Amino acid sequence: MTAEAEYAAVPINVAVNGINYDAVVEPRTLLVYFLREQLNLTGTHVGCDTSQCGACTVHLNGRAVKSCTVLAVQADGAEVKTVEGLADGDNFHPVQEGFREKHGLQCGYCTPGMIMTAVHLLETNPNPSDDEIKHALEGNLCRCTGYVNIVESIKWAAEKMRKG
Repeated sequence: MTAEAEYAAVPINVAVNGINYDAVVEPRTLLVYFLREQLNLTGTHVGCDTSQCGACTVHLNGRAVKSCTVLAVQADGAEVKTVEGLADGDNFHPVQEGFREKHGLQCGYCTPGMIMTAVHLLETNPNPSDDEIKHALEGNLCRCTGYVNIVESIKWAAEKMRKG
């Protein structure tokens, strides 16, 4: 196989935040770079490229995944939700509101990944304990906040979501 054949462009169709995209990618393109560079959805951050930090967390078919560990071709036919897809117009998702209300961010670099992880947690466990929140966040790193306000933000959002 020649190098040209090995990296021939591959067509994909991905629904991102409810919009279908037909695109052509190299087989080695990571989902995080597809989102950022081809779709200009820069809310998904590249923090480490080694799956350690979680800044690139998105939802792939309803599951929270680190988009630096997924090839764009693996998302062919899938549904992807990024932090940009959480708000409903001018209405923030309760987790986004919680991070604002409870000061769950400082520099904001880890925030999109933290939020996407928290949304997935609350979709599967609407009333998590502090320990369950901390366990869910184990794959996300923050160098600024010390996590106390992040946990408080998620608890605030969980309560708001339970009240409807």
